[in-house]
Amino acid sequence: MQGFYPLFEKYADDERSGVKKLIEKYKKQLGEYQDEVARMYQMFEFEREYDDYEYICGIDEVGRGPLAGPVCAGAVILPKNCDILYLNDSKQLSAKKREELYEEIIEKAVDWKIAYIDHSIIDRVNILNATYRAMQAAIGELSVKPNLLLNDAVTIPNVNIKQIPIIKGDAKSASIAAASIVAKVSRDRLMEEYDKIYPEYGFAKNKGYGSKQHTEALKKYGPCKIHRTTFIQKILNES
Repeated sequence: MQGFYPLFEKYADDERSGVKKLIEKYKKQLGEYQDEVARMYQMFEFEREYDDYEYICGIDEVGRGPLAGPVCAGAVILPKNCDILYLNDSKQLSAKKREELYEEIIEKAVDWKIAYIDHSIIDRVNILNATYRAMQAAIGELSVKPNLLLNDAVTIPNVNIKQIPIIKGDAKSASIAAASIVAKVSRDRLMEEYDKIYPEYGFAKNKGYGSKQHTEALKKYGPCKIHRTTFIQKILNES
């Protein structure tokens, strides 16, 4: 983006309308880039605050609310000099942007892992405890042991690492946002595979959440093998 400045100076007095439009376009792009750099500086606020810790790991989960499929947790250790832009709560990003960031995160991360806890365990231990298990498993799979965990809102039990729970952390911490993105993309891809096995429920589109198509299919066909029994009783009772 620094290369824009000589361009602006060179054509500052050019009166051609096409050149003026091009310069304005580039100025807008530069402004948007500068805004994003500033936003990302804020996203690393907690990472700077705890910079004395060598390996800071962001933790987040996706899939608490769906009627089917697993809950998935992501654990990501970003490098100290991380230059990834556009990290954010995965729900605030388009599917295309999440996919792009997923590839960049796994390429640049010091280490990263995901872990799934399936529907049967969710039914047995409840979704909160299943979420904790997924987070514990993701942390345990890391090759690089973190010194500090930045968590999205929760304190994970039975983990002997210092934890910092941050409310709405996936929108405030780059590390948590990165974990949110890898977990979301990974789980979405899994649900798309399940859609090939159970096409009637629309898993590729709804990812197991209770969309109209999904609930109507549940009433028509009943549950499949990956449905969470404890989540669908009310819907089935209405059919």
